[in-house]
Amino acid sequence: MMIKALCAPARLFRNPAIPLAVAGALLLAGCSGPTPTTFDLSAPSNFGRLGGSRAPLVVAEPTTVQALDSDRLIVKDSTGALSFLGGAQWADRVPKLVQTRLVQTFENGSRIGSVARPGERIVPDLQLNTDIRSFNIDAASGTAVVEITAKLVGDRTGLVQRARMFSARVPASAVDGAGAAHALDRALSQVLIDIVRWAR
Repeated sequence: MMIKALCAPARLFRNPAIPLAVAGALLLAGCSGPTPTTFDLSAPSNFGRLGGSRAPLVVAEPTTVQALDSDRLIVKDSTGALSFLGGAQWADRVPKLVQTRLVQTFENGSRIGSVARPGERIVPDLQLNTDIRSFNIDAASGTAVVEITAKLVGDRTGLVQRARMFSARVPASAVDGAGAAHALDRALSQVLIDIVRWAR
């Protein structure tokens, strides 16, 4: 899904590792001219009902490095350098969107009564903590890369019950706003389904 929206602030520019001149160039590339197109992420719903425990689960907002804590689409080149994809942005910060779609994926698997976000007055048995390691287009291979680590933590004990890393790579039809957003959405959907099935 895409919507026209105002240009969002470039949070990546707060990263001290990025030279000011580069940050300024990225800002001009991303915010000058036509307003960027806003893309959303989806919550998969075609993977069937979940079996297993119905223990109440809280899904925390994912952590990530500052460069990925942004509403911009990120491209990683062959040297590892990150840049914004001009003319495109997400509907919210990536960690917030991933948390929302992860909760909805649990709900789509018939866990609507036992999953929540922190602060929703549920008394959980477990908390799902995640960390977004990669959420970008790899320019060298033309693929969307999503890597997320997940830990199930006992809410009362604080002990890690299970932990695993999930990843997906999906070819992008083009390294532009629509092509990148669609490929990242497909890659994330694969990862969300795997996390939800694993956490059941």
